Amino acid sequence: QVQLVESGGGLVQAGGSLRRSCAASGSIFRINAMGWYRQGPGKQRELVATITSGGSTNYADSVKGRFTISRDNAKNTVYLQMNSLKPEDTAVYYCNMVVFTSWLSGMDYWGKGTQVTVSS
Repeated sequence: QVQLVESGGGLVQAGGSLRRSCAASGSIFRINAMGWYRQGPGKQRELVATITSGGSTNYADSVKGRFTISRDNAKNTVYLQMNSLKPEDTAVYYCNMVVFTSWLSGMDYWGKGTQVTVSS
């Protein structure tokens, strides 16, 4: 009933920038936290950044000062601006949202993931 559709991503040179977006659609009552996660080659999925419904943000130490997460509640969309990209940022990036379809019924939803490759 709820789908997350990601856009952006791709191939970029080290030092470059990319902007990701992820829009939720379907039977949405409200969305609490939104976030981005990534899984690099041979690694476990890790948190990149999260943003609460009130706009409070949290970042992994590895991306602080380079990545910015934001959200547009009217569009049910979360963004990730990635600057000063490094080869170690290469990973599949997934968006995540805690979506409520009614006052009491909420659960995690995930996007399908998109590859971001940073060349040196």
